[in-house]
Amino acid sequence: MFRVAFVEPKIPPNTGNAIRMVAATGCELHLIGPLGFDLSDARLRRAGLDYHDLASVHVHADLDRAWPELATGRIFAFTGRAERSFADVSYRAGDTLMFGDEPTGLSDQVLADGRVTDLVRIPMLLGIRSLNLSNAAAVAVYEAWRQHGFAGAGARAQRDTRSSPPPPAH
Repeated sequence: MFRVAFVEPKIPPNTGNAIRMVAATGCELHLIGPLGFDLSDARLRRAGLDYHDLASVHVHADLDRAWPELATGRIFAFTGRAERSFADVSYRAGDTLMFGDEPTGLSDQVLADGRVTDLVRIPMLLGIRSLNLSNAAAVAVYEAWRQHGFAGAGARAQRDTRSSPPPPAH
């Protein structure tokens, strides 16, 4: 499946939401420090509900220690400064979808790193600065997973609604 990397996340509920999302999609979540919270934070646990044991979460002290694990596949860095839309990428299993911290995003140093395959953005209306971190990660993961036919999902999730008639109204 895919990897989601949060570089220096600051807001516990965003990470909790991402834990729930990776549990639901079969992705890995890589938390790259320094983290802006303790992993035992009640807000993190509450947002992740009871999915913590079902999620694949890897914690790295810093980006230097994370690169060897992440660089085994392609790395797409999400930034509002990119020209290429995330929807124009043909994702492959093992790709990493990398996101920066909530207030500032990925640093110039990370964006310029040679291990980053490409910079991509999520389109938004003019005047909107950014999406919530966990929402942006979910948008990206579900597009990558959609491209792979929602591999591993239950039968209800695999139905292609584009070619099916809408369900009857009740």
